Amino acid sequence: MYAFYHSPATLDEALRLKAELGDRARIIAGATDLLLEIERGVRKTPDGDAPGVIDLTRIPGLAEICEENGVIYLGPLVTHNQCVASPLLVEQAFPLARACWEVGAPQIRNRGTIAGNIITASPANDAVVPLTALGAGVTVRSLARGERTVALAAFVTGFRKVDLAPDEIVTGISFPAPAPNTSGTFIKLGLRRAQAISVLSVAVVVERAAAGPDAPIARAAIALGAVAPVIVRATSAESYLAGKVLTTEHIEFAATLAVEAATPIDDVRGSAEYRTGMVRTLVLRALRQLAAGEERAGWPARPVMLWGSSDGRWPVPSDAAGEPGHAVVNGAAVELPGGMTLLDSLRVAGYAGVKEGCAEGECGACTVFLDDMAVMACMVPAERAWGSRVTTVEGLGDAEHLHPVQRAFVQAGGVQCGYCTPGFIMSAAKLLEERPHPTDAEAAEALTGNFCRCTGYRKILDAVVAAGQGVTAQA
Repeated sequence: MYAFYHSPATLDEALRLKAELGDRARIIAGATDLLLEIERGVRKTPDGDAPGVIDLTRIPGLAEICEENGVIYLGPLVTHNQCVASPLLVEQAFPLARACWEVGAPQIRNRGTIAGNIITASPANDAVVPLTALGAGVTVRSLARGERTVALAAFVTGFRKVDLAPDEIVTGISFPAPAPNTSGTFIKLGLRRAQAISVLSVAVVVERAAAGPDAPIARAAIALGAVAPVIVRATSAESYLAGKVLTTEHIEFAATLAVEAATPIDDVRGSAEYRTGMVRTLVLRALRQLAAGEERAGWPARPVMLWGSSDGRWPVPSDAAGEPGHAVVNGAAVELPGGMTLLDSLRVAGYAGVKEGCAEGECGACTVFLDDMAVMACMVPAERAWGSRVTTVEGLGDAEHLHPVQRAFVQAGGVQCGYCTPGFIMSAAKLLEERPHPTDAEAAEALTGNFCRCTGYRKILDAVVAAGQGVTAQA
């Protein structure tokens, strides 16, 4: 798969490795895009070979979110779920928090990073859209030339292209803390509620000259995703809104102007004509939300994380012995082969309960706990588990001592064909750690990353809720 794996303990060590290896190595954090691209041959060295990887996730201090001197900073290991859970971002940069909530599913959000979302440089990537509207910059560093910061709009130079030299590493993302009387939102159009690549997305940020919905707009930013090779700003609409109040007339005309920025293509998710029409619709919706003060409608007071006691930061402190090639799986020291995904490694080691349903993070059948976080094993390098704790479905219970979720699945008839069941069980068990008595809505949110090909979700959801209630689920 990948040619080699390095796990530096410090940023200086990572910079030395990148300077030495250059294009022969790729930096990974979440790796939710990169592992798939390497396996599919999309990411290669200049010689056409598979690259090696330098994993930053054991370097401390790179997963922080903070504000300093009027600037909000995100470390290079900040994940989507961290953004969702951050009071600072929810309060001051809500479009970013909302966009991160729309990414994949809890297992993906626990691994995928904002920096990785930027470097992938797809116009359909969700987090890049609000960051563009917020005026973000990207800081990169090399051993030879030191540090530089470039505007996000300049850093992404084209479709899946960024201004990053072979010896450079992204070390942070930053943007000005929004001024008083600023509000914003993010709207994503996908083909389903979760685990969907954007057909189109819109982020809108407006700064009013004073408090109140009737105050004129001092500044507006409208960013559009998946309608051009890169994220674009609807500059004509932004200029038009300056000095105006968000009345029905002004909102409708601004939404019409926003269409000018779109140059979409036809693809499997939608036609160019459809996307063009939906630009106006989504900008209309966003501006109407802001006018009515309803941009936070539907935002969960306590989002489902599935990250246990980890607080979402990598590396997670581990009591596992750090012997190379070994992990603690279900409480026992186990040798795990490297050079492959954690899914494949666990199955080689005999853990057949970890299922391969899609091998690309779409179905959740391979969900395991890595240092207490729910992740999809098909999107984690096997070496990342060395020295860490891994829990598979075999570690939750056995035939004589079932986990409450396992028992509830049997009683409710939620097992069905059984193939996807281990992944559902793992996600549900982690949910019960966070919410001992989950609601139907919380159970549904926890299982957004798990796909049932039998399509029998009702009994599965009933089982999860019943397990939390400590009662027998009805068959």
